[in-house]
Amino acid sequence: MKKNQRAVAWAAVAAVVAAVVWSGAAAQQVPCYFIFGDSLVDNGNNNQLQSLARADYLPYGIDFGGPTGRFSNGKTTVDVIAELLGFDDYIPPYATARGRDILRGVNYASAAAGIREETGRQLGGRISFSGQVENYQNTVSQVVDLLGDEDSAAAYLSKCIYSIGLGSNDYLNNYFMPQFYSTGNQYTPQQYSENLIQQYAEQLKLLYNYGARKFVLFGIGQIGCSPNELAQNSPDGKTCVQRINSANQIFNAGLKSLVDQFNNNQADAKFIYIDSFGIFQDVIDNPAAFGFRVVNTGCCGVGRNNGQITCLPFQTPCSNRDEYLFWDAFHPTEAGNAVVGRRAYSAQRPTDAYPVDIRRLAQL
Repeated sequence: MKKNQRAVAWAAVAAVVAAVVWSGAAAQQVPCYFIFGDSLVDNGNNNQLQSLARADYLPYGIDFGGPTGRFSNGKTTVDVIAELLGFDDYIPPYATARGRDILRGVNYASAAAGIREETGRQLGGRISFSGQVENYQNTVSQVVDLLGDEDSAAAYLSKCIYSIGLGSNDYLNNYFMPQFYSTGNQYTPQQYSENLIQQYAEQLKLLYNYGARKFVLFGIGQIGCSPNELAQNSPDGKTCVQRINSANQIFNAGLKSLVDQFNNNQADAKFIYIDSFGIFQDVIDNPAAFGFRVVNTGCCGVGRNNGQITCLPFQTPCSNRDEYLFWDAFHPTEAGNAVVGRRAYSAQRPTDAYPVDIRRLAQL
C-alpha cells in the first residue's frame, strides 16, 4: 500500500472511531445486569403463563420489530439503561435465558407481579417478587457451575447491577381494588407502605446473600396520572387522582429510607434510589419540553382516555407515538421510558437519583 493510500485508510479508520465515540457508544460498564419487576420491564416472562397480563401480540412491539412480551410499542426503561451501560444486546428473560447467556444478566420481571404474594391474582399467572428472587437463586447456582466455584461467582456478581422496580401492582391490583382485595380496609396508606417495605427488605437481604452488591431501587411512578385512573376516577380526565398518588409517595419515601438503612448496614454494598415519581412530574408539568403532546391518554386502548383496558389484539394505535407519554392504559411509550431510563442512568436533577445515579454506581 502506498504512503498516501495508507494515510487515507488510517484517516477512514479514525473517522469511524470518532463516529462511534461521538454516537455515545461505550464499552460495557458492568459484566451483567439483573432485572426484577413488573409489566413496566417484563420482556417475555409472562408469554407462557396462563395470564391476562400478557403483551405477546401486536400492536405491542410495533416499533421493536414485533411483539416480545414488552408492554410498550418499543423499548422499556431497562432496555434504555442496558444500552447506556454499553450492552450490545438486551438482557434476556428468565423464561428463555440459557447457558452462558446468563453471564450478562437475566430479566426476571413478570407482569402483574407485586411485593405481596396475592397481588395481581385476579389476572392469573404471574411471578411475585419472592418468586423472581427464587429464580435468581437458581441462576446463581448456574453461574457457580459456569465460573467454577463460589468465590469466582461472588466476585463476578459483586460487579453487576441489580435493578428492582416493584410496588405499582400492590396499589393498582391490590390496595385500590376493593372488589378483589381487603387490604384497603385492613391498612391505612402508611401501614400498607410499611408492610410492603418490610417484605421488600426481606427480598433485598436474600439478593445480598446471593451476591448482589449494586442495587438500583426504582420508586413508583404517578399511578394516579395513568390513563386507567384518569378514565375511572378523574372528573375531567386530566386531573391526576391525588389519593392514589399520595399513597405512592408514602411508599417512595419508605423506599428511599430503605436505601439509607442498607447503605449504613451493608458496608460492602451500594444502594441507590430512582425518583420515577418526580421524573414523571416534570413531564406532566411541561410535556412540550420533552417532546410530548398527549400525557393523559393511551396511544391505544379502549374507552375514555383509551384507559379502560390495554391494547386490543391487532388494534391500530396512534401514528404519532413519540408524542404520547402513555402507550396503553398503564404503560409508557418507548419515548416515555427513554426519559426515565436516561435520567436514571445520568441524573439531570439532584433529586432524580439518590445518593448517586446508575452511571456513577457502575463505576463504584
